[in-house]
Amino acid sequence: MRISIIVPALNEQECITETLRGLQQLEGDKEIIVVDGGSSDETRSLARVQGARVLTAPAGRGAQMHAGTLEATGDVLWFVHADTVPPPQSLHEIHRHLEDPSIAGGNFGLVFDGPSRAARQLTAIYPMLRILGLCYGDSGIFIRRDIYDRIGGFRALALFEDLDLLRRLRRAGRFVHVSCRMRTSSRRFEQRNFALIWLHWTALQVLYWCGVSPNRLARWYRDLRRKSG
Repeated sequence: MRISIIVPALNEQECITETLRGLQQLEGDKEIIVVDGGSSDETRSLARVQGARVLTAPAGRGAQMHAGTLEATGDVLWFVHADTVPPPQSLHEIHRHLEDPSIAGGNFGLVFDGPSRAARQLTAIYPMLRILGLCYGDSGIFIRRDIYDRIGGFRALALFEDLDLLRRLRRAGRFVHVSCRMRTSSRRFEQRNFALIWLHWTALQVLYWCGVSPNRLARWYRDLRRKSG
């Protein structure tokens, strides 16, 4: 079972090297594909130095990750954000869970890095989201390739492309949570009003459930981030 690791990136020179080093150290049959959304920094060159295959696609995680799948050769697709570092046993855990043919895909737990209050709060909140059946792209979603193709894969949405995929994925088979945790950045919440950002994000998600277009919500989200910063 070969695993294609797809990393969407846009101006990630500060963290792409650590992420790719962590991925390269994982034991197992794998390929690493970085899909760049038009970076103006050194993201692409740093990714090549780390031995990743580098592609270019229109900016937007959904579009970038789908572009990566079109070039992937693995039996399993694993989507890892450019600021997220996997635990050493990641590939083993994916293999172990997918031995059960009823499982279509899954994700990992998360630890948010840094000593800030926001990082601690996010780390504590994430297990509660699982109880509600929620998870997001930074938790390292993996999916069988044949099922990804069958359900239509990631769509080119400006926001909530992960929730859109998961809604269709759960109809195709079981979705599991791997107990070991990835380490991701809390930089989006640093030097900002955490409570206000969380309130805004919750409101956006409720609107998404009510049927508001993710592309419209993305414009509101960008405005909210600028104001909260």
